[in-house]
This record gives sequence, structure tokens and C-alpha cells, in this order.
Amino acid sequence: MSDAPIRLVLSDVDGTLVPPDKVLTDDTVRVARQLREQGILFAVTSSRPPKGLAMLVKPLDITTPIGAFNGGLMVDHYMEPLHELTVKEDLVGPIIEALTSNGLSVWVYQGTDWFVLDLNAPHVEHESTVVQFRPTQLENFDDIRRDVVKIVGVSDDPAQIANATKSIDDNFEKDVSATSSQTYYLDVTHRRANKGAVVDYLADDLSIDRASIVTIGDAANDVSMFERSGISIAMGNATDEVKARATHVTRANDDNGFAYAIERFVLGAPPLDVP
Repeated sequence: MSDAPIRLVLSDVDGTLVPPDKVLTDDTVRVARQLREQGILFAVTSSRPPKGLAMLVKPLDITTPIGAFNGGLMVDHYMEPLHELTVKEDLVGPIIEALTSNGLSVWVYQGTDWFVLDLNAPHVEHESTVVQFRPTQLENFDDIRRDVVKIVGVSDDPAQIANATKSIDDNFEKDVSATSSQTYYLDVTHRRANKGAVVDYLADDLSIDRASIVTIGDAANDVSMFERSGISIAMGNATDEVKARATHVTRANDDNGFAYAIERFVLGAPPLDVP
């Protein structure tokens, strides 16, 4: 564990910052304010597109760069692009084919736009509600090659996700990263587009030593940021494997785990359950 003074907290969003209903709790808003009052910066990173993170900016008073698409697109708090890592144009088609051949439905994100082939496909409606905007339906993805920031494979079958992950790793590992932000999503991004790279970007942009950064998350794609920060916190709803890679473990996201973690491990205040 780092003894460096804490200067920045970087948080994942779904499964971490927000509970299952995706609505910020009063305690989360309160501890974010307390971070500011103690001079500690707060930032977020997520597999979500920028538009899906905009609703967090005002209630949490976020002024730091935001890591959308697992770091594939860094934007400012006005949602203006700062830095982008895109999938090679000649790989977009083969990656889509690899996902569909393993039984996954596919979504493609080009810049800040979201494209699907079927608006009624699994999880499209749910994701639309979460990110607060709807995708555009296309007949095919043939004309979508440039500026692709993320390709998502979707399936409720863990075996299909596992097989697709292996296929992407076996064939495209040198160029892309394939990680799961949820059990039913496989996110394919540029090789350097991962949450560890978000830590590096923020450290350099804000002139903060990585040892002074606290990261908090719940999923396998959060481990890369755990590895790059001084202190890492896994949510109580994380898998045992993710918990084993963190410095601390907090409560689950349906039990105010984010606020509890900030109070106990960052602010040094008595945690929520202590009078």
C-alpha cells in the first residue's frame, strides 16, 4: 500500500459508482463533495460512451478528463474529445465476423455514435436507458470502418463470451484489447485503450504521481487501473479474482460500497456504519 498523499480518486461507474438502478445515491454525492473540500480530485472511467457519462458531471462536479470506452476516448467535462485510440480500419470487419461467428450480437461505436443491427436485440433497450440515448439501426456495418473506438459483442451465454474472447485474443491480441465490463458484454478496443492507460493519462495530464492515485472498481477490466495506482479498492460485488488484485475491499454497490470506501480508505472519516 502506498504512503503517498492521496491526490486523485479514479472510479469505475457501473457496478461501482452507481447501484443497480444506476442512480447516484445521496451518500455518493456527499463524499464526492468531501473529496473536493479536502483538495482531492475525482475522475471517472467507464466502458460507456461519453454521452453515457454526461449525467454524472453536474451532480459530482467533475472537472477532470473523463475516460470513456475504457480509455479509448478521453473527453473533457464538456464532452469535447481530448485523446482518441481507434481500432485499425482493416481489423473492424474481421473482428465483427469473429464475434458474430461465436453467436454474439454486435454493437459498433464510431466516435460518439452508437450503431446496432437490431434495436430489439438483447440488452439494447437496457443500455439505452443506462446511457440515456438510443443507438442508430443499420442494415449492416459495411460502411463503418473509420474512427471505430469500440466494438461490443453481446451474449447472455458465458461460453459464447469466453469463446469469443479467446478468438479475439488468438487473432488480434497485438492490436486490440478484449475485456468484459459486464458478464454479457465483450468490449473490444485499441490495445492501449484500457483503464490502466486512463491512470497514466490522468497522472501525466494532471501532474500527479501514480502512487497518489486511488482507483476503485468491480470488474475484470478494472484490474489494469488497480495495477497502475497507489491504492486500489474492489467492490464487494466483484469476483474473488478481482478482489484478490486490490489493496482493499469495500461493500457491494447495492450497499453504498463506493461511499463507504471513500470514507474508510480515503477521507479517514468514520465509515457509514459507525456512529
